[in-house]
Amino acid sequence: MTEVDRRTSLKCVAALAASSFTAGAARADEARAAPLGRAGGSQTLRPITTGPSQTQGMARFAARTRYEDLTAQRRQRLKIAILDSLACAIAALEASPIQAWLAQAKTFGGSDARCTLIGGGHANVLYAGSYNAGLVRYLDYMDSYLAGAEVCHPSDNTGGVLSACEYAGRSGKEFLTALAVAYQVEATLTGAAGFMAHGFDLTTQLAFSLGAGVSKVLGLDEAQATSAIGICASSGVPLLVVRTTPISEWKGLLPAQLTFGGIQGTLLASHGLTGPKYVIEGPEGLAHALGQPIHVDWDRVQLDCFDRLALKSYNSAVPTQSAIFAMLELRKAHRFDPAAVESIQAEVFQDAYDFTGGGKFGPKTDVHTKEDADHSLPYLLAVAAIDGEVHTAQLTSERIARPDVQSLLKKVQVRPNDGFTARYPAQMPARITVRLTNGQSYTQEVSDYPGFPTRPFTWDDVVTKFDNLVGDRADAGLRKNIQDAVSSLESIQVKDLMQLLGQVRSRVTNATA
Repeated sequence: MTEVDRRTSLKCVAALAASSFTAGAARADEARAAPLGRAGGSQTLRPITTGPSQTQGMARFAARTRYEDLTAQRRQRLKIAILDSLACAIAALEASPIQAWLAQAKTFGGSDARCTLIGGGHANVLYAGSYNAGLVRYLDYMDSYLAGAEVCHPSDNTGGVLSACEYAGRSGKEFLTALAVAYQVEATLTGAAGFMAHGFDLTTQLAFSLGAGVSKVLGLDEAQATSAIGICASSGVPLLVVRTTPISEWKGLLPAQLTFGGIQGTLLASHGLTGPKYVIEGPEGLAHALGQPIHVDWDRVQLDCFDRLALKSYNSAVPTQSAIFAMLELRKAHRFDPAAVESIQAEVFQDAYDFTGGGKFGPKTDVHTKEDADHSLPYLLAVAAIDGEVHTAQLTSERIARPDVQSLLKKVQVRPNDGFTARYPAQMPARITVRLTNGQSYTQEVSDYPGFPTRPFTWDDVVTKFDNLVGDRADAGLRKNIQDAVSSLESIQVKDLMQLLGQVRSRVTNATA
């Protein structure tokens, strides 16, 4: 490919992303403005109890989707996302909440323990799937799909679909297909309704996508898959309060709990248990709870969410990525002394302010834990200014507690910029201004960051991230074998990949062996 061709291709991707993002943003804005039927608003939704349902549409979509529906470029984007997810999973092995989940998996997951736990050991598909999902999610370093005011993390599906494929003896090609289904269902729902605008957590859509993806793995027919999705979606309704200040460790494990229920519900549907067909549009269904209709023409949905998938360069909430990038770029251009900083001003889009800057999700300057830190833009900008990076080392309790960063984060002021908000999510603008005590000031503005859809990760980029995150938990040979397995998923069985992932070793295990 020539340089001109490459630039033309990138422009086309950016244009497609901008168009799709704008559509998602419009739907999200409508969701924010829509009156709540239950709360006394003027809009009354007429429940639907006959005819086709949204869950049927998802079931049909899952059934008709084939590996060949993934273009070569989108297939590569999915493989990059898978390797990114596995890097996050392996790097999370030592986290204390993960160790707690592992203890439960080993205690209660012994019956029919045919599925591999990343990092070693086996459990049944319920505990293996949920544990592996928790590993992918816990660090908050995984992929994201942005749709206006809404966001989701499609990699939340990876652990459950991976374990279900091992349980069912599926090929790597079948895994790619089922995971693509799950990614697309979650992304499509994220763009179709205002979940967070009405207090529902961004993992609400995960229950639907897991039902669809695991149904694909198990080969369920349309009726069974419809029931599976209905069971999964109605089994637990996560609330957005899990992400508001103060943030607990449960934020990082909520997808694991949903994965447990998702696999359980889909297995029950495979045995003939029926679930609510009209879980979205029926009386007291999800649409009624949101106070707005939710309608997707699933017969027209394609596997295109990978064009708008964002991966993270920094270990932080996705709305903070571009602001961190701006700070690091400013730091490279102007070698200022962090101890001489008088103030740091960050201008960001509205959702970044609300989530991480002290907006409606609560104040962000009382930072003492990883969960506080990765959702605090004042902390993240302060530690970026001092350390020149924001990775797992910057989120340890020891680093967070040090006086240098605790002092500097109090000097960070975050404010929303209406112009930046209008450009999001087609772009992710941020402007950082550092003022020094000697009167000098420096400003850096960016419109995106490495990993955003307008500058997506290459395979080499994600290999570098994988090697850095995995470190000595796997030697160079094992790391290369895992990377090669993901790259050639079409020619292997899922059990082959899981056998490699079972050889990775936690540093906790190494220390006590």
